[in-house]
Amino acid sequence: MSAEIEKATGQEVTLIGGSGGIFEIRADGNLLWKKERGGAFPADGEGAALFSQS
Repeated sequence: MSAEIEKATGQEVTLIGGSGGIFEIRADGNLLWKKERGGAFPADGEGAALFSQS
């Protein structure tokens, strides 16, 4: 997913490990997506698309 986001935004992406099934996508500290709300991981292309909406 990081490569997909880097390609879409041209910016370096850092993945930070978590525990307990926590998965979030943030940009500049702003929460864009949270697995807990969506119930699943983003589909292909969905993660990168979040950055164009922010």
